Order: sequence, then C-alpha cells, then structure tokens
Amino acid sequence: MIEVSGLRFTYPGQKTPVLKGIDFSIQKGEIFGFLGPSGAGKSTIQKILIGILKQYEGRVSVMGKELSQADSSFYEKIGVAFEFPNFYQRLTALENLNLFRSLYASETEEPETLLALTGLEEYGRTKVSAYSKGMKMRLNFLRALINQPDLLFLDEPTSGLDPVHAKKLKQLILNKKAEGKTILITTHHMQTAEEICDRVAFIVDGRVALIDSPSALKVQKGKRHVKVEYRSRRQLETAQFDLDQIGSSPEFLNLIKDHPVETIHSQEASLEDIFIDVTGRRLS
Repeated sequence: MIEVSGLRFTYPGQKTPVLKGIDFSIQKGEIFGFLGPSGAGKSTIQKILIGILKQYEGRVSVMGKELSQADSSFYEKIGVAFEFPNFYQRLTALENLNLFRSLYASETEEPETLLALTGLEEYGRTKVSAYSKGMKMRLNFLRALINQPDLLFLDEPTSGLDPVHAKKLKQLILNKKAEGKTILITTHHMQTAEEICDRVAFIVDGRVALIDSPSALKVQKGKRHVKVEYRSRRQLETAQFDLDQIGSSPEFLNLIKDHPVETIHSQEASLEDIFIDVTGRRLS
C-alpha cells in the first residue's frame, strides 16, 4: 500500500534535513505505527504521505502510484484525522459532516450512522463549540471515515479520550482493519501502539531506528528471566529464574510446588522501555 525509499526532506530556509534517508513499507490491511520524540520527523513523514509537502527527495509510492504524480482522485481514497481537530465551531456536528461530505465525488457514509459509532448521535444537532475535547476527537475520527477511505492517517487518535471511549475507538480502528483498510498511526501513547499496531517504527533524528511488531521488539529487547512472587510464612517474596533453564530448575519447581504463587511474569521490555532506550529520552 505504501513504499518509501531514500526519503529526504529539508524545510525551505533550513540547511539540515528533517528526514535523512527513510525506508519502510506498509502492507494492505496493516495497522502501522510511527513512534518517536517530538521533532524526530514523524509529522513530516505523514504530511508527505498525504500530499501536503511535495518537494521531497527519494521515492514515495502510495496505492501503487508515485505520490508526486498523484491527482485529486488520491484524496478520494484517503482519510485524515489530525491531532488537533479543526471544525466550524458555529455549525453542528451534522452540519460539519455534511459539509465535508459534499466535497467528495465518491460514495460517502451517512453522518447519522457515523455519529452512532462513537456515541455522538444525541449530539448531532449540537454546535461543535459546545463539544468537549474528547467529543471533538471522536468527531474528528468520524470525519476521516466520511469518504469510505482505503487508507487512514490518524495522528494521536486516543488523545483526550477517557478509557471507555479510547477502548471503543481502538475497536473501531481494528474493525476498519478487518474490512481491509490500511491504517497509519502517529502516537506517543505506547499502550495504544501495543494493543492495535501490527508493526511500529521508531523515528529518531530523521531516521528509522527500529521497525518490527510490538511483540517481537518487546521480546528482543527484554531479559530472558521469569519473576515469581510467592508467599512464604505469610510474607510476599520474590525470586527470579533464567527462562531458558526454567523447565529443569529444581529451585523453580520446588518453589511452585511448596509455596502459594501470587504472580509469574516474563521480563520482556515495554514499548516505553524501548522508546527510552532507542531515543535516549522519556515520553513527552
């Protein structure tokens, strides 16, 4: 669905490139996540992929076509939800969706049907100026779906959402994947990336530092140990064992036989651990 090779970009008036030779590919029906610190180049990549920034170097093919040669029909096939929603505040949610719907020549979704997906059906005739940030974020996601796109670009899709609505939105994203849609997510939210992304790429200083599935990265960067919490004389104790030798470890076998076990955890790294290790920075 997306093929990028040797992508470089320098903003006008600057000498140092923001992107310094990016290579990656995204398959049809994949949820792909861009992770990285602020200023690493994630937003620049996204702006190039949706056609906002055009003076790039390298090869960028989207849906089988070099992006520099794409025409207006390209925008009929993509949906974009920016991190900061931008609506006509004096219009209602339905009026906003109908307005954006009118911009497309292809078949579109019914706004009322979309609003019901995120629990906004009761607020369709409410002016957007009265919406909370979370409601605007849900509406922002729905606007990206209005033209039934094959390719979705989502920037911090769960920002400002409470846990219940964040979970519902993540499920909607997974539903779109099940329909065969391709989804590119830019996020700082590691839990979101772990839960829904098939693969993630860490962007650091304009380059791809790591790219793989969250599960593979967590195992690759983790420790081959198992941590056991157990009760001994009513006290909570902790022991650690080598994962590769655990099946033949008398200490481990005797512990789980002789003591009540509270928890057993393998020591794979979290995506946050990997983020800090790769970038040298904590999440902002």
